[in-house]
Amino acid sequence: MKFRFRYAVRETLQNLRRNLLLTSASMLTVAVSLSLAGSALLLRYGVDNATQRWQDGIEFEVFLTTDASPEQTYRIRRELVESPDVTRVKYVSQEEQYELFKILFADRPEYLENVDATTLPPSYRVEPSIADADVIRDLGTRFEGEAGVREVVFAEETVRNLLQVSNITQRVIFGVSAVLCFAAALLIFNTIRMAIFSRRREIEVMKLVGATNWFIRVPFMIEGLIQGLVGAGVAAGMVFFLSDRAEQALGSQDGLFQDFVVLSSQVLTTGTFTLVLGAALGAVAAGVAVTRFLDV
Repeated sequence: MKFRFRYAVRETLQNLRRNLLLTSASMLTVAVSLSLAGSALLLRYGVDNATQRWQDGIEFEVFLTTDASPEQTYRIRRELVESPDVTRVKYVSQEEQYELFKILFADRPEYLENVDATTLPPSYRVEPSIADADVIRDLGTRFEGEAGVREVVFAEETVRNLLQVSNITQRVIFGVSAVLCFAAALLIFNTIRMAIFSRRREIEVMKLVGATNWFIRVPFMIEGLIQGLVGAGVAAGMVFFLSDRAEQALGSQDGLFQDFVVLSSQVLTTGTFTLVLGAALGAVAAGVAVTRFLDV
């Protein structure tokens, strides 16, 4: 068993060195394709986080001032509840806003140092009973300028355009990523094929002395696996490096992506996904090449 392991490692390293240029090209292609796939996933996570408060049919949110009196808060709630155009009203306290803030900005201790529950405004999240955008806007604007109201934010402005832009962007990124993944698989496939052809005499001798099928195949399959893993490792590093900068760049904008944030657990999940996908890509491409060209 020890001899087989040492043999597999030695032969794999030799195969990688023999086709260094083609191997490097396949690893680079894997890295680029999986970086794009990881970026698309992070974009989806960021959009989901940015639109979290608009789930379950919430169409607009009435933010109160931090010093709103109990009478002002009660009056606004009563007007919302008694409106025939409103199905549900959810009150979000300052403490709840702060808990959500801590989750979203857990990786930003400098933000948490300057924010506490008293600095965040409470709000009412409103689900209307009608679907007419003009009626919803008229309903929400009724509360703008009222005593105790800081602002009214509409889902129509912050969600629909955001989802439209992100969906189109994700489709384009995933499409390009799929094409590059296919190209990477072909490069790995061709690398293994060339390695098999360059060692065909040695393989014939090994077969004559009784080497088993898997003893011959394993080094080639490990070679493909390594190419996929190395490329995926580079991709995971790029995703981790760029996610923080992309979040800062997008989150600082006043437009569609102003609430864009990605959690560290989501970055870790995306990195793990790229590693698994890269390993599978390399192993499958190598397995197909070995099955087709290695007649043992």
